[in-house]
Amino acid sequence: MSESIKSAIPHRYPFLLIDKIISYIPNESITAVKNVSYNEPFFEGHFPDNPIMPGVLIVEAMAQACGVLIFRSFLSPQASGFFYLVGIDKARFRKGVNPGDQLILEIKLLKKLKDIYKFDAKARVEHDLVCSAVVTTTGKIEEN
Repeated sequence: MSESIKSAIPHRYPFLLIDKIISYIPNESITAVKNVSYNEPFFEGHFPDNPIMPGVLIVEAMAQACGVLIFRSFLSPQASGFFYLVGIDKARFRKGVNPGDQLILEIKLLKKLKDIYKFDAKARVEHDLVCSAVVTTTGKIEEN
């Protein structure tokens, strides 16, 4: 697990849903990866005979990638802060995500207005779009 992810967002196992960052453009975009293993705790009950990653966790993975983009782009090394998910709009689920898949999370910052951030978020497996949504977050940055 990349330490830069852990330093950017407070999530930890089993709820940290990003394994690595593969590209980052400050104030613009981030692309992250979640390697979906057979050992994910949610597969035990969703569904035992046909394991599929829950759609809400795909959205959560996208929201976590949004958080990393915010922290890397807008926080100075001396700053701290928390950001919260406040909205998911236009969410669409197109395909299932299964054990062994590599989920690619593509996030673009659409708008920043004071403490509100709006993102275009997409999740892909290989080249197939599996989920898309507009993600909105808010938060506070405090200079230490």
